[in-house]
Amino acid sequence: MADDTGIDALIELMARLPGLGPRSARRAVLVLLKKRAQLMAPLAQALAQVALTAKECRVCGNISTSDLCGICADPARAMGEICVVEDVADLWAMERGQVFRGRYHVLGGTLSALDGVGPEELGIPRLTARVADEAIREVILALNATVDGQTTAHYIADALAGTDAQITTLAQGVPIGGELDYLDDGTIGAALRARRRL
Repeated sequence: MADDTGIDALIELMARLPGLGPRSARRAVLVLLKKRAQLMAPLAQALAQVALTAKECRVCGNISTSDLCGICADPARAMGEICVVEDVADLWAMERGQVFRGRYHVLGGTLSALDGVGPEELGIPRLTARVADEAIREVILALNATVDGQTTAHYIADALAGTDAQITTLAQGVPIGGELDYLDDGTIGAALRARRRL
């Protein structure tokens, strides 16, 4: 364990990051200390810059360094499709797949009466306005397959019922390479309900 309070504080802060516990944080800090010029100084500079400039995209809610994120500013993105996701991490996961070429709407969570999260906190009225203003043909609900995620999906579908937009959800079920013996009951049930003709 480090005996310097500055190093201890850095380890403690790093350990708060998702996926890093105290041991992983210590290892990461040691690497940063050993490679100060190559890693630590540029990392500190990048962190300081992003801390000052990061903001929410005024259209979709993505994280960007300008008022309009790169996806919303891209004229090549399909204008008639919006993919609704719970969080920016979900948007980034969708983008990693490089399959969806439309635009996004980040809710920032799911409906939860216990936590006091209602439609206004999630920007659902802003979503319904976007669907009308942007003449959206399809709204893809890419929400997590949790009780709160599904409740939110049903609420959004009801809120958009009077529009011309087709409401779709991601298929759920057996992943590519998945073996039935290792899947949970909910996944198997969803796969069976979403079965299609060969």
